[in-house]
Order: sequence, then C-alpha cells, then structure tokens
Amino acid sequence: MHRFVRARPVARAVACALIVFAQSIPFHATLAHAAGPAAEFAVSPTQMQSLGVTLQKLEQPAAIRGMAYPAKVVLPPSEEQLVSAPVDGVVDRLMVSGQESVKAGQPLVRLVSPEYGDLQLKLMEAASKSRLSRKTLEREKQLFGEGIIPERRVQEAEAAERADAARLRQAEAELRLAGADVALIKRVAGGGRLEDGLMVRAKTAGLVLAVDAKPGQRVKEADPLVRLANLRELWLDIQVPADRPTPKSGEITVVGRDVAATPLSAGAMVSDSQTVTLRAKVIKGAQLLRPGEVVQAQVPFPASEGWALPLQAVTRQDDKAYVFVRSAKGFVATPVTVLSSAGQSVQVSGNLKAGQEVATASVIALKSAWLGKGGGS
Repeated sequence: MHRFVRARPVARAVACALIVFAQSIPFHATLAHAAGPAAEFAVSPTQMQSLGVTLQKLEQPAAIRGMAYPAKVVLPPSEEQLVSAPVDGVVDRLMVSGQESVKAGQPLVRLVSPEYGDLQLKLMEAASKSRLSRKTLEREKQLFGEGIIPERRVQEAEAAERADAARLRQAEAELRLAGADVALIKRVAGGGRLEDGLMVRAKTAGLVLAVDAKPGQRVKEADPLVRLANLRELWLDIQVPADRPTPKSGEITVVGRDVAATPLSAGAMVSDSQTVTLRAKVIKGAQLLRPGEVVQAQVPFPASEGWALPLQAVTRQDDKAYVFVRSAKGFVATPVTVLSSAGQSVQVSGNLKAGQEVATASVIALKSAWLGKGGGS
C-alpha cells in the first residue's frame, strides 16, 4: 500500500497543474466550452511555462522519414561481366582468386588450346595468300599496260586480291575474338612463331566475384571461367508493402551506414508476401556495400504539400485531428489531415503557414484547456 502511494507524486503534480490551469480560465470561457470548444483559447506565457509546453516553428512543407524495409544489394546487368572461354582448351593456370580486384587487361586464366593454334595457322595462310594475290595483281596490271594480256586478266586478278584480303581480315577478327593482342596478330601474319597457349584477360576493371574454372579442367567455347563486377554502380531492391505508395523521388538511406540512394522504378508484380520491389540507385557510399548483402533501407514517404511534426503534436477529438497553433491570445485548435506517419513523426496538411508555431509537448494539457473543465477528452 505504501509503495502505491509513493509511486504517484508525478501524477499528482500534473493533476495539480491542470487544476490550477483550469481555475485560471475565466468563468465565461468555461460556460462557452460547455456548449462546445471554440477554436481559440487563452493560455498565458506563465501557464505555458508551468505546463512545460514547447513549440516548433513551421519552416516549409516536407516529407517525413519513412519506415525501414529489407533490401538486397544487387549489381546492374551492365556492371556484371562473365568471362568465358573463347575457344576449346584446357585450363593451364589461374591468375586470380575470388574477391580480388583486377585492372583492365590483367591476365585472368591461361588456356592451352589446339584450336587457338589452328586459328593462328589460318591467319598465317590467309596473310601469305593475300600477299601473293597482291603481287599477282601488280604483275597483271604491268603486263596489261604493255599490251601483252587482255583487260579481263586484270579484272580477274583484282577479284582474287579482294577475296583474299577479305579472308585475311576474317582470320584476324577470329584471332582477335579469341583474345590475341595486336602484337601477336601482326607477328603471326608476318610468318612468325605461333603460340600454343592463350591468356584470357579482363576487359574492364572490377572485382572477382567467382572463379568457375579449375587448373586441368577441359572447357568448351563459351564455358564460364571468371565472373567480374564493376562496383562503381549498385542498386537496392527494397521490399515495400504493396499497400504503401512508393516514392518517385527523395533520398533513401541505409540504416547504420553512410549510404544514400534515389528511386528508379517500382515493380508491377506483388509477391506472395504482399510486397513490391522498389529499385533504387546508390548515389553515395557504394564502397560500403557488397553485392548480395541484405540491409535495412529507410524509404521516405512520397513528397507532398504536408508539414512534418512530432507524433505527439497531433491530438484527436470527435474523430478529427487537431494541432494547437500559437496565437496572440493563446492557441488556436486547427484541424488537420494526417497524410502519413512513421515512427514518432507525422505529416499533416491543413490551414498552416510558414512561420507559425505549433505546440509539440504537454498537448494533453492544452486539449483540456481547449475543451474546458469537464469537457470531452
């Protein structure tokens, strides 16, 4: 029993303050409230101080910070590269390992391939035949100029030279597609030494996500060898409840990290868990994330012409929402419409203007003063 009596000093103090505040209201104001609360009611600075009323100045309409939802870090398709085997062969040596950063042109895998040798031989033969056709054409033109052969011979030589030059370009393209560099192509076309091994290189800088090949493994053309990712751009796939409007602008943040993103698109399909996928592009702090990681993304509510206030600034009476706006006499109970809420914040619209001050603490005491002694609660 004694414990119960000691636990109530704070409640008694608040009750006393409300009684004193109610007694300070003029008698005619109390009669007016009995008929129905007026929009404006008197509250002196001394009464505000005794009740602990605090005010927030309205600056401009703003969106409130939203709720946090699970999000998966994904790579845009354009930033993921699959390095595959250009020809049939055997993996001779791996030059990189997983989670290793590589530069453009850096060797990844060395293949030993008879097919690669055949491509070099094809280029060598095409280059040799092209040189012969060019010399034949020059000789035919000279003989035609001396009147020894007919013009038809020159035309036939020109056709043969063009065909052999096209075969040479095709052979060069096939070898280039297989991964040969310019120096090797030039050497082989000139009749130089052939290579039995092929070095597969990275086309762009990035991070090695996975190595799919093993030394000694036989691979076919187009078999995956290494997976690379360029982390300069990342996306967040955020699972947002289907009944919540998805924003088209604003800043999405990641809880606990200095990461920001902007909305890109919202999925048209609703999952079995009744969520839609909101895709956002990371514009800050991409280096703090890893593809495949699951994080908590805080999604703001869609921007609208609403005012951001603490949740406790809004009170309800007769199924309507009100805020108390400071006036010269005291306060004005101003009806508002709640647009959205998240956590301890709420976004409202109504007859509010920039520069006005709204009560954000001891709102219950102000509501009692507004309704008058014995009024509704």
